[in-house]
Amino acid sequence: MPRSPFASAFIPPGVLPDARLLLWARGLRAFGDGYVSLLLPYYLTLLGYSALEIGAIVTATLLGSGLMTLGVGFIAHRFKQRALLEIAAWMMVATGIAFILTTDFWPLLLIAVIGTINPSAGDVSVFAPLEHALLTRTVGAEHRTALFARYSLIGALIGALGAQASGLPILGEKWLALDIKYAIQVMFLVYGAFGLICLMLYRRLSPQLEPHDEAPSTPLGKSKRMVYTLAAVFSLDSFAGGFAVQSLLALWLFDRFQLSIVTAGAIFFWTGILSAFSQLAAARLARRIGLINTMVFTHLPSSVFLILVPLMPSLPLALLFLMLRSALSSMDVPARTSYVMAVVTPGERTAAASVTAVPRSLAASISPMFAGWLLTLSSFGWPLVICGSLKIVYDLLLLAMFRRVRPPEELR
Repeated sequence: MPRSPFASAFIPPGVLPDARLLLWARGLRAFGDGYVSLLLPYYLTLLGYSALEIGAIVTATLLGSGLMTLGVGFIAHRFKQRALLEIAAWMMVATGIAFILTTDFWPLLLIAVIGTINPSAGDVSVFAPLEHALLTRTVGAEHRTALFARYSLIGALIGALGAQASGLPILGEKWLALDIKYAIQVMFLVYGAFGLICLMLYRRLSPQLEPHDEAPSTPLGKSKRMVYTLAAVFSLDSFAGGFAVQSLLALWLFDRFQLSIVTAGAIFFWTGILSAFSQLAAARLARRIGLINTMVFTHLPSSVFLILVPLMPSLPLALLFLMLRSALSSMDVPARTSYVMAVVTPGERTAAASVTAVPRSLAASISPMFAGWLLTLSSFGWPLVICGSLKIVYDLLLLAMFRRVRPPEELR
């Protein structure tokens, strides 16, 4: 894979070349997720589904991702992690194809459960914990948070470009007289093609990234209690986030302000840009105040801004607070990932990454259905208020429970 500004310009010094392959794969998946998360509710609306049914399908995608991620966490120590990533890539190919072969509710629900469609702005998928564990092996502790900041940056930035690409079917309808449903189905097919490219990237990863002699006989050993506690705390954040996943936030904007899909794509492009570049500051801030403090003291104000969004009487003011929220809401992502990788033993990293990632999909799978139901009752935006309030509770719990559990580099 040739060097490019996309993958190599931001990589910290001393990182193995395999990191570039993982960053490329992350970028491709983020682009696909970026436009699918917006086209999914729009496509389902064109098929005649209600907000409640759309919320159910969104819930199914998150639930399926959570179950698969949990399963990978408990079997990854027995298999090659590269092989598991290749299987996941094949599932991405199959998902893109399957989503255009049926329009009936129950088959779509089944595809949502077993497929890789991601309705969230973040990386809620079986890929993430496997990539996290392998990425940690490409870098030393000194630059670990910085590398994960680049990983998150690429995901957010390319995801924002993907959100902008969600307007392509509309442009195809306008300029080329394409049927809008057909144009969206082509986008799902392209999503599957991205999975095929990811498969080729994963096959080029070095065998030296596998855990070999440090692989444990059980997925979690002495760190089990701490990992489960982190997973429980993260589950609250994930449950809260499910009330404002990008698909449902887009649906609220469609209803409240009568936005077009093109306008919504532009909005999420800029919110994604803010989220992306703010993460570059996470590593520097973590070196000054620590990983836990970085997570908490950037997340708290972003939650307040989210609560204020539905209280705004006009679209410009609502967008202002959405932008402010986006400028802070993702700074905790690289800090959180780096923290989990740092406080467990090397042989437990894959399982820890999986178990702590499950709340990002399993717990969040519960709330979108409730959010969809709330949106059928009122256009006020109660899901955003609930999301922000629960996230504040999460931040306070995280600070109280883990401020004294510090990673090795903060003890020096």
